[in-house]
Amino acid sequence: MWVTGEAYEPYVGRWSRVVARRFVRLLDAAPGGSWRDIGCGTGAVTRAVLDLAEPETVVGIDPSAGYVRYARRNITDARATFVLADAVKLPFADATASVAVSGLVLNFVPDAPRVAAEMARAVRPGGLVAAYLWDFEEGGMEAIRAFWDAATALDPAARDLDEAVRFPLCGRAPLRELLVGAGLEDVEVDAIVVPTRFSGFDDYWQPFLGGQGPAPAYVASLPEARRAELRERLRSALPRAADGSIPLRARAWAARGRRAA
Repeated sequence: MWVTGEAYEPYVGRWSRVVARRFVRLLDAAPGGSWRDIGCGTGAVTRAVLDLAEPETVVGIDPSAGYVRYARRNITDARATFVLADAVKLPFADATASVAVSGLVLNFVPDAPRVAAEMARAVRPGGLVAAYLWDFEEGGMEAIRAFWDAATALDPAARDLDEAVRFPLCGRAPLRELLVGAGLEDVEVDAIVVPTRFSGFDDYWQPFLGGQGPAPAYVASLPEARRAELRERLRSALPRAADGSIPLRARAWAARGRRAA
């Protein structure tokens, strides 16, 4: 599902970069230190850390060779390194990082509690562990909520593919419980809300044809006639501003806690 950064960027990458910057500012981490970006994808969080947090080093890991290549090609800062690795068994020694972060990833891993525990293991006592996920629980990712509402109206079986059904971790309380369960202290969860304005319907629809993510994968599985029916239902359902743009919003839940000293 997650193979090419080029297809991911116009889908949700453009919005995840905005959220990543808000997320890094929210952490208010001390300058310096060594960061770990777990499930770095195209490098949105790593880029935000480099720009805003004054780290000594950042190591991003991802299991997708295509995403690691994309990140290496687009982030050439000498402080950043990208490694092909699995989040459930991080290639880091115990207590060697200052901060471990993860953006829009933990709902996709098969064992999120293990990944959270691995992140906690990798940071020093007193170190920070933080993650953010789209709010699928309450429909805060409006572009995707609109898609699944249209899809399930036409095909009730599509409900099983909806992120709100598949990813119960994507809510304020479940994300908090995940970090508490990893043994972290002083866990807090905040909402990050950003505008996601599309210039027109094509700007909204075309990224769903890229195959990156559950909704685009569903579109790719449809025969042409059903795909066209879904497209037209969305075209009529989405809100429009006077200039023809589509004004939506996206909310992410951002959780952070510290390894016990």
